[in-house]
Amino acid sequence: MIGAVWLRQLWVMTSKELRQVLRDRPLMFFILWIFSANIMMAGSNPGTELHHARLLVRDADHSAASRELIYRFREPYFLNLGEVAGPKEGMQALQDGKAAIFLDIPENFERDLDRQANPVHVQALVDTSKSTTGYLAASYTGMIAAGFANDWVSETRHVAADPRMPYIASQARVWYNPEIEESWFSTVNELLMMLTVTCILLPASAMVREKERGTIEQLLVCPLSPFQIMLAKVIAMTLVMLVGTVGAIYLVIQGMFHVPIRGSALAFFAITGLFSFANAGIGFVIATYSRNSAQVGMLVLLTVMPIIMLSGTWTPTESMPKVLQEFVIVSPLHHFIEVSYGLLLRGAPLTGIFADVAWIAGVGAALFALGLWRYRRQFA
Repeated sequence: MIGAVWLRQLWVMTSKELRQVLRDRPLMFFILWIFSANIMMAGSNPGTELHHARLLVRDADHSAASRELIYRFREPYFLNLGEVAGPKEGMQALQDGKAAIFLDIPENFERDLDRQANPVHVQALVDTSKSTTGYLAASYTGMIAAGFANDWVSETRHVAADPRMPYIASQARVWYNPEIEESWFSTVNELLMMLTVTCILLPASAMVREKERGTIEQLLVCPLSPFQIMLAKVIAMTLVMLVGTVGAIYLVIQGMFHVPIRGSALAFFAITGLFSFANAGIGFVIATYSRNSAQVGMLVLLTVMPIIMLSGTWTPTESMPKVLQEFVIVSPLHHFIEVSYGLLLRGAPLTGIFADVAWIAGVGAALFALGLWRYRRQFA
């Protein structure tokens, strides 16, 4: 009987939290945005690949070799804007921002290649005011020039490898993402980051709103335990996160960007609920230190940025200092990343992600207990 009453009270409180979320129009707009348009923009971003870098050429040789070299700078990596008459026009275009690369092929380019007496120089000037684009353009240019030189020597001089000499044949197989679609990574990555932000922000905001509206005192005099009050908020926010995640996975990530789900979708959503519970503990701790929603926003920003930056979403964990690698292991997001990519892209079995799930559950229980302790201590 007592258990039935306790569950009835929990259900009523959870329903109340859900109604509050649905009635909060700015909050609903924010939730709809992060689970739809925000992920679409992340997946549509060209990312770290070179894409349509604007190229200008001065071809002073007009030979077969120069045409072959120019042809290798083609789409989608480069966008050939045409030729200029001299170096001054090319330099001016770089200075004005009309081109990112200026390729200057000298006279007698093919003749010097055939002679192989002296090094043949081709000048490529790269605008690196945008450092990422400039670095990629310079790297691609170097690889194209090296490939062209090897191919030209092999074709014109008939230089082939001695079949008696040992050699290593490299055959690469790309697993899990054969076409190396960056949107497969960026969309899932954006979903995980937004889940982290929202799972911390929503419980913290819900708790602080009780303070701002003066309803926290009413809850305290009700026949409800602090555990029931906090658990109801966690359940309500977890349900909202699960609905948003299901929509994001099937309508956006899989529906628009064709990201496969190779593992158990049910296991992924169950662990997403566990991840929401783990981050809710952080939100409750933040709420106990905040007096209003503005303070919640500042503390959430202060907390979330280190969690995201040190989780492996932007920087591989292996490249971090040893001290940070030891610290990052307590982050629920770090383990959730392994679980998400394991289930969605690699089709990992549950035994392969058990350790990460255990970490998420353990850290979540500890954070929830800390938030409950702070809540009781604040209103004792």
